[in-house]
Amino acid sequence: MPQKCPKKWKEKLIIALDVSDADRAISIVDSLGDYAAVFKVGSELFVTAGPAVVRDIQSKGKKVFLDLKFHDIPNTVSKAAVAAARHGVYMFNIHVSGGLEMMKRCRDSVDEVCFKENMSRPLIIGVTVLTSIDNEILKNEVGARYSVKTQVKHFASLARKSGLDGVVASPHEISMIKQECGQDFLVVTPGIRPSWTPPDDQMRTATPKEALRNGADYIVMGRGILKHKDPVNALELISLEMLTA
Repeated sequence: MPQKCPKKWKEKLIIALDVSDADRAISIVDSLGDYAAVFKVGSELFVTAGPAVVRDIQSKGKKVFLDLKFHDIPNTVSKAAVAAARHGVYMFNIHVSGGLEMMKRCRDSVDEVCFKENMSRPLIIGVTVLTSIDNEILKNEVGARYSVKTQVKHFASLARKSGLDGVVASPHEISMIKQECGQDFLVVTPGIRPSWTPPDDQMRTATPKEALRNGADYIVMGRGILKHKDPVNALELISLEMLTA
Protein backbone atom coordinates (compact mmCIF):
# COMPACT_ATOMS: atom_id res chain seq x y z
CA MET A 1 0.00 0.00 0.00
CA PRO A 2 1.40 3.45 -0.88
CA GLN A 3 2.03 5.78 2.04
CA LYS A 4 -0.52 8.58 2.21
CA CYS A 5 0.72 12.12 2.65
CA PRO A 6 0.15 13.20 6.30
CA LYS A 7 -2.47 15.88 6.78
CA LYS A 8 -0.01 18.68 7.55
CA TRP A 9 1.69 18.29 4.16
CA LYS A 10 -1.41 17.10 2.30
CA GLU A 11 -2.97 20.52 2.85
CA LYS A 12 0.11 22.25 1.42
CA LEU A 13 0.09 20.33 -1.86
CA ILE A 14 -2.02 21.60 -4.77
CA ILE A 15 -2.26 19.25 -7.74
CA ALA A 16 -2.65 21.07 -11.05
CA LEU A 17 -5.24 19.48 -13.32
CA ASP A 18 -3.44 20.55 -16.49
CA VAL A 19 -5.70 18.57 -18.80
CA SER A 20 -8.48 19.57 -21.19
CA ASP A 21 -10.95 16.76 -20.52
CA ALA A 22 -13.34 16.85 -17.54
CA ASP A 23 -13.54 13.06 -17.26
CA ARG A 24 -9.75 12.86 -17.19
CA ALA A 25 -9.62 15.56 -14.51
CA ILE A 26 -12.09 13.76 -12.27
CA SER A 27 -10.23 10.49 -12.79
CA ILE A 28 -7.06 12.22 -11.53
CA VAL A 29 -8.91 13.55 -8.48
CA ASP A 30 -10.19 10.06 -7.72
CA SER A 31 -6.78 8.40 -8.07
CA LEU A 32 -4.68 11.05 -6.31
CA GLY A 33 -7.13 12.37 -3.74
CA ASP A 34 -5.37 10.61 -0.86
CA TYR A 35 -2.39 12.91 -1.40
CA ALA A 36 -3.96 16.34 -1.77
CA ALA A 37 -6.89 18.37 -0.48
CA VAL A 38 -6.72 21.08 -3.18
CA PHE A 39 -6.80 20.73 -6.96
CA LYS A 40 -6.03 23.53 -9.40
CA VAL A 41 -8.36 24.26 -12.31
CA GLY A 42 -6.60 26.41 -14.87
CA SER A 43 -7.59 28.08 -18.13
CA GLU A 44 -7.35 25.00 -20.33
CA LEU A 45 -9.66 22.86 -18.20
CA PHE A 46 -12.06 25.67 -17.29
CA VAL A 47 -12.51 26.85 -20.88
CA THR A 48 -13.13 23.27 -22.01
CA ALA A 49 -15.29 21.98 -19.16
CA GLY A 50 -16.74 25.13 -17.60
CA PRO A 51 -17.92 25.65 -14.01
CA ALA A 52 -19.35 22.11 -13.90
CA VAL A 53 -15.89 20.66 -13.39
CA VAL A 54 -15.46 22.84 -10.30
CA ARG A 55 -18.67 21.41 -8.84
CA ASP A 56 -17.63 17.87 -9.74
CA ILE A 57 -14.33 18.25 -7.91
CA GLN A 58 -16.06 19.76 -4.89
CA SER A 59 -18.52 16.85 -4.84
CA LYS A 60 -15.51 14.61 -4.18
CA GLY A 61 -14.83 16.54 -0.97
CA LYS A 62 -11.92 18.45 -2.50
CA LYS A 63 -11.14 22.17 -2.65
CA VAL A 64 -10.58 24.08 -5.87
CA PHE A 65 -7.91 26.66 -6.65
CA LEU A 66 -9.34 28.53 -9.65
CA ASP A 67 -6.25 29.61 -11.56
CA LEU A 68 -7.63 32.03 -14.16
CA LYS A 69 -5.36 34.97 -13.31
CA PHE A 70 -7.98 37.69 -13.73
CA HIS A 71 -6.48 40.84 -15.27
CA ASP A 72 -8.73 43.61 -16.55
CA ILE A 73 -10.26 46.90 -15.49
CA PRO A 74 -11.39 46.99 -11.83
CA ASN A 75 -15.11 46.63 -12.58
CA THR A 76 -14.63 43.56 -14.78
CA VAL A 77 -12.26 41.82 -12.40
CA SER A 78 -14.46 42.49 -9.37
CA LYS A 79 -17.45 40.91 -11.13
CA ALA A 80 -15.41 37.88 -12.18
CA ALA A 81 -14.16 37.58 -8.60
CA VAL A 82 -17.71 37.57 -7.23
CA ALA A 83 -18.64 34.86 -9.73
CA ALA A 84 -15.67 32.79 -8.55
CA ALA A 85 -16.74 33.23 -4.93
CA ARG A 86 -20.24 32.07 -5.78
CA HIS A 87 -18.77 28.90 -7.28
CA GLY A 88 -17.48 28.15 -3.80
CA VAL A 89 -13.82 27.96 -4.79
CA TYR A 90 -11.23 27.78 -2.03
CA MET A 91 -8.79 30.14 -3.74
CA PHE A 92 -8.50 32.19 -6.92
CA ASN A 93 -5.91 34.56 -8.33
CA ILE A 94 -5.62 37.93 -10.03
CA HIS A 95 -2.66 39.72 -11.62
CA VAL A 96 -1.03 42.27 -9.30
CA SER A 97 -0.01 44.22 -12.41
CA GLY A 98 -3.68 45.21 -12.76
CA GLY A 99 -2.99 47.78 -10.07
CA LEU A 100 -4.00 48.71 -6.54
CA GLU A 101 -7.53 49.85 -7.41
CA MET A 102 -8.29 46.61 -9.26
CA MET A 103 -7.11 44.50 -6.32
CA LYS A 104 -8.96 46.57 -3.71
CA ARG A 105 -12.20 46.53 -5.71
CA CYS A 106 -11.88 42.77 -6.12
CA ARG A 107 -11.32 42.21 -2.41
CA ASP A 108 -14.11 44.57 -1.34
CA SER A 109 -16.64 43.05 -3.75
CA VAL A 110 -15.87 39.53 -2.61
CA ASP A 111 -16.03 40.52 1.06
CA GLU A 112 -19.40 42.17 0.52
CA VAL A 113 -21.06 39.35 -1.38
CA CYS A 114 -19.75 36.67 0.97
CA PHE A 115 -21.11 38.57 3.96
CA LYS A 116 -24.50 39.24 2.36
CA GLU A 117 -24.95 35.72 1.04
CA ASN A 118 -23.39 33.93 4.01
CA MET A 119 -20.68 32.27 1.92
CA SER A 120 -17.19 31.22 2.85
CA ARG A 121 -14.74 33.81 1.57
CA PRO A 122 -12.17 32.40 -0.86
CA LEU A 123 -8.50 33.24 -0.54
CA ILE A 124 -7.51 35.92 -3.06
CA ILE A 125 -3.95 35.55 -4.30
CA GLY A 126 -1.99 38.00 -6.46
CA VAL A 127 0.17 36.79 -9.33
CA THR A 128 3.58 38.49 -9.24
CA VAL A 129 5.99 37.45 -12.04
CA LEU A 130 5.32 34.24 -13.95
CA THR A 131 7.85 31.46 -13.39
CA SER A 132 8.48 31.30 -17.16
CA ILE A 133 10.05 34.78 -16.98
CA ASP A 134 13.67 35.50 -16.09
CA ASN A 135 15.63 38.75 -15.85
CA GLU A 136 16.41 38.84 -19.57
CA ILE A 137 12.79 38.40 -20.64
CA LEU A 138 11.58 40.88 -18.03
CA LYS A 139 13.98 43.55 -19.25
CA ASN A 140 14.18 42.98 -23.00
CA GLU A 141 10.68 41.78 -23.79
CA VAL A 142 8.40 43.09 -21.03
CA GLY A 143 10.33 46.35 -20.72
CA ALA A 144 10.58 46.38 -16.93
CA ARG A 145 13.41 48.39 -15.37
CA TYR A 146 14.00 46.08 -12.43
CA SER A 147 15.20 42.55 -11.79
CA VAL A 148 12.72 39.73 -11.22
CA LYS A 149 13.36 39.77 -7.47
CA THR A 150 12.85 43.52 -7.18
CA GLN A 151 9.67 43.33 -9.27
CA VAL A 152 8.30 40.45 -7.19
CA LYS A 153 9.10 42.29 -3.95
CA HIS A 154 7.27 45.39 -5.19
CA PHE A 155 4.26 43.41 -6.38
CA ALA A 156 4.05 41.44 -3.11
CA SER A 157 4.07 44.68 -1.11
CA LEU A 158 1.36 46.11 -3.36
CA ALA A 159 -0.78 42.98 -2.94
CA ARG A 160 -0.36 43.18 0.82
CA LYS A 161 -1.34 46.86 0.79
CA SER A 162 -4.49 46.08 -1.19
CA GLY A 163 -5.63 43.49 1.34
CA LEU A 164 -5.03 40.32 -0.65
CA ASP A 165 -4.28 37.13 1.27
CA GLY A 166 -1.01 36.38 -0.47
CA VAL A 167 0.77 36.01 -3.78
CA VAL A 168 1.86 33.51 -6.37
CA ALA A 169 5.64 33.59 -6.71
CA SER A 170 8.48 31.26 -7.57
CA PRO A 171 10.28 29.33 -4.83
CA HIS A 172 13.26 31.65 -5.29
CA GLU A 173 11.38 34.61 -3.80
CA ILE A 174 9.60 33.01 -0.83
CA SER A 175 11.98 34.10 1.91
CA MET A 176 12.15 37.65 0.58
CA ILE A 177 8.35 37.93 0.47
CA LYS A 178 7.95 36.59 3.99
CA GLN A 179 10.51 39.06 5.26
CA GLU A 180 8.86 41.97 3.43
CA CYS A 181 5.20 41.13 4.04
CA GLY A 182 5.14 38.98 7.17
CA GLN A 183 4.84 35.29 7.91
CA ASP A 184 1.04 35.38 7.75
CA PHE A 185 1.10 36.56 4.12
CA LEU A 186 0.58 33.45 2.01
CA VAL A 187 2.96 32.37 -0.73
CA VAL A 188 1.71 29.90 -3.34
CA THR A 189 4.58 28.47 -5.34
CA PRO A 190 4.38 26.96 -8.82
CA GLY A 191 7.57 25.87 -10.56
CA ILE A 192 7.91 22.90 -8.22
CA ARG A 193 9.70 19.99 -9.81
CA PRO A 194 10.82 16.68 -8.32
CA SER A 195 14.52 16.11 -8.83
CA TRP A 196 13.84 13.56 -11.57
CA THR A 197 11.85 15.89 -13.86
CA PRO A 198 12.99 18.64 -16.28
CA PRO A 199 11.95 22.30 -15.71
CA ASP A 200 10.06 22.46 -19.05
CA ASP A 201 9.10 26.11 -19.75
CA GLN A 202 9.49 27.24 -16.14
CA MET A 203 12.81 28.86 -15.32
CA ARG A 204 12.65 29.71 -11.60
CA THR A 205 12.06 26.26 -10.13
CA ALA A 206 12.82 24.22 -7.00
CA THR A 207 12.12 20.83 -5.49
CA PRO A 208 9.22 20.37 -3.03
CA LYS A 209 11.71 20.06 -0.18
CA GLU A 210 13.48 23.31 -1.09
CA ALA A 211 10.22 25.25 -1.44
CA LEU A 212 8.85 24.10 1.90
CA ARG A 213 12.12 24.83 3.68
CA ASN A 214 12.01 28.34 2.21
CA GLY A 215 8.58 28.84 3.77
CA ALA A 216 6.04 28.07 1.01
CA ASP A 217 2.47 27.85 2.28
CA TYR A 218 1.31 25.91 -0.78
CA ILE A 219 3.24 24.16 -3.54
CA VAL A 220 1.67 23.55 -6.94
CA MET A 221 2.63 20.46 -8.92
CA GLY A 222 1.21 19.20 -12.20
CA ARG A 223 3.27 17.87 -15.07
CA GLY A 224 5.90 16.31 -12.82
CA ILE A 225 3.16 14.07 -11.45
CA LEU A 226 0.73 13.61 -14.33
CA LYS A 227 3.41 12.82 -16.93
CA HIS A 228 5.06 10.21 -14.70
CA LYS A 229 4.52 6.62 -15.79
CA ASP A 230 3.06 5.92 -12.34
CA PRO A 231 1.54 9.11 -10.86
CA VAL A 232 0.64 7.42 -7.56
CA ASN A 233 4.22 6.24 -7.12
CA ALA A 234 5.46 9.73 -8.01
CA LEU A 235 3.24 11.22 -5.31
CA GLU A 236 4.43 8.65 -2.81
CA LEU A 237 8.02 9.74 -3.45
CA ILE A 238 7.03 13.41 -3.30
CA SER A 239 5.22 12.95 0.01
CA LEU A 240 8.33 11.36 1.49
CA GLU A 241 10.40 14.30 0.24
CA MET A 242 7.91 16.72 1.81
CA LEU A 243 8.24 14.90 5.13
CA THR A 244 11.99 15.56 5.15
CA ALA A 245 11.54 19.32 4.68
